[in-house]
Amino acid sequence: MTALGEQLHSVAEDAGYVAAVTDAGGTILWTCGGPVMRRRAEQVNFAPGGRWDEAHMGTNALSLALRTDRPHTVFSAEHLVAALHGWVCYCAPIRAADGTLLGVLDLSTTWQRSHPLAMATVRTMVAAIESTLPVASGMRLSCLGTGRLVRDGTPIRLRPRHLEILTLLALDPDGYTHERLHYAVYGDRAVGASTLKSEMSYLRRATGGEITSRVYRFTTALTCDAADVLRALETGDLDTAVRLYRGPLLPDSDTPGINEWRDYLAVALRTAVLASPHAHHALSYGEATPDDLAVHEHALALLAPGDARRAVPLARIGRCQA
Repeated sequence: MTALGEQLHSVAEDAGYVAAVTDAGGTILWTCGGPVMRRRAEQVNFAPGGRWDEAHMGTNALSLALRTDRPHTVFSAEHLVAALHGWVCYCAPIRAADGTLLGVLDLSTTWQRSHPLAMATVRTMVAAIESTLPVASGMRLSCLGTGRLVRDGTPIRLRPRHLEILTLLALDPDGYTHERLHYAVYGDRAVGASTLKSEMSYLRRATGGEITSRVYRFTTALTCDAADVLRALETGDLDTAVRLYRGPLLPDSDTPGINEWRDYLAVALRTAVLASPHAHHALSYGEATPDDLAVHEHALALLAPGDARRAVPLARIGRCQA
């Protein structure tokens, strides 16, 4: 941001916008803009230190971009908070070379100054920011809500079966014997041992030979979003766990081992959320579990009667009961 700050200052001030960058949790780290827009932004806590995830500010472009990992525009009354109904916000996620979500870039202004080219500008600036980031080394596996492997900053195309095997290895760093992994992948189906050996040979090539043979395990560290959630839960860091949880583990998989891990993750996180006295845990977790009525009711019970965020669990409860 230091290197590109002058360009963003120019864009924001000349067009009558305010620019902001958040971290992956939705906290604003940096803003710039003309004095008039900065003052208006400060009145709604659109300033460094402000929390703009959905649990704190309801529906807004920043929270949507963080939750969906896609660009979003939110216009006027589409914002949950009434104080933002005079605003238009254009936002896009910023990713590291390995695909990890780092935060978002946002351009906001009053609705009178909105312009369709603003989103194109945001996308261009995000591309410029991402181009300055160092290329990550090692492998990063994403398997919550979707499946993707990135190696040394480059996405690796894999079939669903390969992603399932990698996920199992990532969640059990002690490794699998051939027999145990065969059952975790195929269950009781009549599948020959050579099938799994063929899959493992392909995966060794895809990962640069970083999977051992006698016991299947990684020889170098592989980071994984599901493993990160597990570690956060084990250390009692529920803030991190709900922020990283983007949906069920490989939701389209019916592999026995994945089914078991999916249920384990969901039950462990849901239990922690329902035991938490903090509403933002239930609100954040509820984004990834829209059909979980108990979680939305828990969030509503923890919010004070005058809290504007009550609109979020109320809407989710209405959808569950429709």
